[in-house]
Amino acid sequence: MTSKAIVLVSGGLDSATCLALAINQGYECYALSFNYGQRSISELNAARRVAQAAGVKDHKVISLGLDTLGGSALTDTSIAIPEGGTEGIPVTYVPARNTVFLSYGLAWAEVLDADALFIGVNSVDYSGYPDCRPEFIEAYARMMNLATKKGVEGGEIALKTPLIHLSKGEIIKTGTRFGVDYSLTVSCYQADEDGAACGACDSCLLRKAGFAEAGIEDPTRYK
Repeated sequence: MTSKAIVLVSGGLDSATCLALAINQGYECYALSFNYGQRSISELNAARRVAQAAGVKDHKVISLGLDTLGGSALTDTSIAIPEGGTEGIPVTYVPARNTVFLSYGLAWAEVLDADALFIGVNSVDYSGYPDCRPEFIEAYARMMNLATKKGVEGGEIALKTPLIHLSKGEIIKTGTRFGVDYSLTVSCYQADEDGAACGACDSCLLRKAGFAEAGIEDPTRYK
């Protein structure tokens, strides 16, 4: 039987690359995205395009109310998106977001009896979010198999982070090698309804630098 994997797909270039790698590893892939009250809803449209292009077995979009909690520029429009780069943990960090996302992914993995859960976190060219660090991933992986029926009964659900030690340029080179169409993706924190990027937020700057490093033409549409 083909092994199943849940892949978290945000609509950005990292998750699109992560999905391509999971497919290349022979998994039957199930994509999971979230409408969590984020400022730029166009990334969800991108997630749908990416999942469809990859030919996933199923794609679910789950609605969460993280915007009701606030605390992040991505979920609270009264907090300005910083431009020109940041230091420390920026205001675009959404408290506990990856913990929540992974928990839903884990639940679906149990329902489907999947063997792996993929997330495209990166700890090299990233915005300094604490839930992208290897230490977090290692702790969550341990928890997964303590908290699940499959783990208790002697099985395992593997937490896969194939991009965690890659630079943005390396990620783009890898995805290009596996046929990822980055024109389908949206990375901007404040993209408009059509997915056009601002070109100035931290995510846009990392994306621009990644394409430059990779020596590959940037297909991003900027405002």
